[in-house]
Amino acid sequence: MAPTPERPLSAPAAADDSLRQPFRPHAVFIDDDEELRRANAQTLKLHGISVDAHASARSALPALTREFDGVVVSDIRMPDMDGLQLFRRVRDIDPDIPVIFITGHGDIATAVQCMRDGAYDFLAKPYAADRLITAIAHAAEKRHLVLENRRLREAAFAVEADEVPFIGTTPAMQRIKQTLRHIADADVDVLVEGETGTGKEVVATALHRLSRRRDRPLVAINCGALPESVIESELFGHEAGAFTGAQKKRIGRIEHASGGTLFLDEIESMPLAVQVKLLRVLESRQITPLGSNDVRNLDLRVVAATKEDLGSPAIRAKFREDLFYRLNVVTIRIPPLRERREDIPLLFAHYLGHASRRFQRDIPEMPASIKQHVMTHDWPGNVRELAHFAERVVLGVLNAPAPEAAAAAAAQSLPERMERFEARLIREALEAHQGDIKATLETLGIPRKTFYDKLQRHGIDRQQYLPQ
Repeated sequence: MAPTPERPLSAPAAADDSLRQPFRPHAVFIDDDEELRRANAQTLKLHGISVDAHASARSALPALTREFDGVVVSDIRMPDMDGLQLFRRVRDIDPDIPVIFITGHGDIATAVQCMRDGAYDFLAKPYAADRLITAIAHAAEKRHLVLENRRLREAAFAVEADEVPFIGTTPAMQRIKQTLRHIADADVDVLVEGETGTGKEVVATALHRLSRRRDRPLVAINCGALPESVIESELFGHEAGAFTGAQKKRIGRIEHASGGTLFLDEIESMPLAVQVKLLRVLESRQITPLGSNDVRNLDLRVVAATKEDLGSPAIRAKFREDLFYRLNVVTIRIPPLRERREDIPLLFAHYLGHASRRFQRDIPEMPASIKQHVMTHDWPGNVRELAHFAERVVLGVLNAPAPEAAAAAAAQSLPERMERFEARLIREALEAHQGDIKATLETLGIPRKTFYDKLQRHGIDRQQYLPQ
């Protein structure tokens, strides 16, 4: 039976919203009634839903794989293989494939039982066209999210198996991975630059694990967390009686790292007096503990991390230029998340999986609102903030944005919003053309000088988009 004409064949608002998603809903429509099959297929196509129509369930089965990206709409009563038999086969293939039954009044009880067993919905004949369109649109959106989450989880598992556990597929992240592999066994000191939460310690850990020093200690020191009164003793060690309270000999953290890797985090916070002594250690690879005249040789690699631009003249008042040049043998800059948005879904999936295992909870289905937040938020706390957000999603304790955060977003002026939008377009063009200036200029339609001015204003590093 064809759709009843008592209501117009226009999709309701709910269906329209689904059809505006960045995917086209797809349906396999199965019914042995040729007139009904043709009428429904035509209606669905007119409303933007691609349709594969089948007269029998058996002919539709080959298309219903675990990768099937659509919705199954099937009659219950059909010759050879009926809808219930088809439903059981689909459940065996992939229980997450949405199945919608169309039924006569005599089959409603059967259809209700199928929904209890996992069917998505049922429509009793005669049904209105917009009812079918809405059901398919919603089911297709659910299937789209299921497949997307699966792909992200699989990609995250592949990342976990990588020898360089640094998540990201953008050119900048691939270049960092390549650099880590290239320099891991070279005894060069490394300076890691990046905003808070970008993963500077992950870089230091990866360098250590990939190097010949992997069986020796990785000693991490947060220079910003050590009081100035104890930092010299912590770093260089001391002999008994070297100062008031030094009752026994202490091996410093630098000497303890000998044979392995010394990681100095937030090195921009190190007092100037200590910077002088550290410079001497880096140049000579020797150390003299406080209160001692003994010079001890060191065998170590130093990885220093900073959230500041140590090469900037503005920082000269608190960081020695000669120490910067001594550390700056190899520099690795980790871009913030807002500069590599293509990596965010993969990172989010990775941390969802990590939170699921940690809290022993299933990963919930991701509604469109969460997906939109993940992709549009600026993540000022970078990877650390994203990881904590994933934990809240798994725990089901998401809170509404803080009033001050919402007010700040609302207070953003039109020029500020346009600046952010312009920067995103430039990054997308550079990404698409792998940093090729000529192709990027053609895409953006702006003069070369204007382009370079905008790169400088937005702080965009073209080098990170160049192919490896």
